[in-house]
Amino acid sequence: MTTATHHQPVSQTRFMAILGLLIILVMLPVVMVIPVLKQVVQDRYHVGELLTSLFMSVNMVGALIAAPVAGSWSDRLGRRRPLIAGGLLIDAVLFALMVWAPNYATLMALRFLEGAAHIFAISLLLAVAADYAKVTGSGLIMGVAGGSLSLGIALGAPLGGLLGRQDPLLPLWAGAFVSLVAACAVIVLLREQPIAHRAESLRAALRLVKNNRALLTPFTYVFVERLAQGFFVSCFPLYLRNIHHQDPAQIGALMTMLLLPFALACYPFGWVAERTTRTLLLGGGSALYAVGVALVGLVPLGALPWLMVILGLLAAAMFIPTLMLVADIAGESVKATAMGGFNSFGSIGFLLGPFLGGAITEWVGQAYAPLVGYRAAFMTAGICVLLCVLVTLPMLIRVDRGELKPALSPSAEP
Repeated sequence: MTTATHHQPVSQTRFMAILGLLIILVMLPVVMVIPVLKQVVQDRYHVGELLTSLFMSVNMVGALIAAPVAGSWSDRLGRRRPLIAGGLLIDAVLFALMVWAPNYATLMALRFLEGAAHIFAISLLLAVAADYAKVTGSGLIMGVAGGSLSLGIALGAPLGGLLGRQDPLLPLWAGAFVSLVAACAVIVLLREQPIAHRAESLRAALRLVKNNRALLTPFTYVFVERLAQGFFVSCFPLYLRNIHHQDPAQIGALMTMLLLPFALACYPFGWVAERTTRTLLLGGGSALYAVGVALVGLVPLGALPWLMVILGLLAAAMFIPTLMLVADIAGESVKATAMGGFNSFGSIGFLLGPFLGGAITEWVGQAYAPLVGYRAAFMTAGICVLLCVLVTLPMLIRVDRGELKPALSPSAEP
């Protein structure tokens, strides 16, 4: 018999408010360091631009490794909350230690571990959301989760910039403090839903997800969505600077026009997703997003703000149904493992995007002209998203028809 405190029903509104707050707190520290990247890494350790940029990639490697481990471990234990709080406490310690890192190698090792601790916490928070969505419906819950993810990112960068004006290391201290506050909030505020089925072992949980081929559909979508994000991270600021001669403030404003509409639209699209088909919202929204991304290098500068807003809205239409698919398809015993796999595929996409976008821009730009290189990169990103829609369309139609049923235990494996 479970304790009342662990499984006590929580109102949907209260749960969504707590979930949104926790996700925002967890996401804030990740991007607060971006505005002071040069001072924190390049100037402190006297390294070049490539090694400086790797600081923003090595944490994704840690995330890639830790995400499935976090999920499968949680599914095995049948608990989420203690592991989330533990991951955040470790994250807080690692942010503080980065302030004192004596050399570049130590800094990168700490950053790698920090990425693992962070994804450990956020994966399991998404698993808690998926657990709750199983009871109340996935649209609104996943809309809040997706919107909070983006809102945390959108708020973190300007906050880090403000703190960095006082002291470049202050965003690291702030990251440690926010992670500590988030850990305490998880312990005090978060309530879990009961996990009806537990995986028999870590290997069984991972094997079940591997054999549940339908999960490859949302995994593919998050991969190409993050791949396109990676193109934006690497190519878009350079495109604005080198082609349109925009200053950092103008570049940041255009990025905000992409991120804020995404964050604000996630909740409404969660509501819409409950009332329409996955094929229409996810497939249609993604196809339009692909066209918009391909147009980034072609529209005039004056039209870019409007295009950024539209892309932000379409990204939400793409991301929220993808989260919902994971919650709908994954069996109870492997829900956290599925969320870990979701984040792993996203991490792979975000790792590859900057390298692929930079390579295309440089190779095509050298062969023809810099503007042609940027256009080729954005068109490639759009084509990747469109191919994803075409490849996964049969599976989306099967989901809408109710032909895919999640397995509930390792014994139900094919």
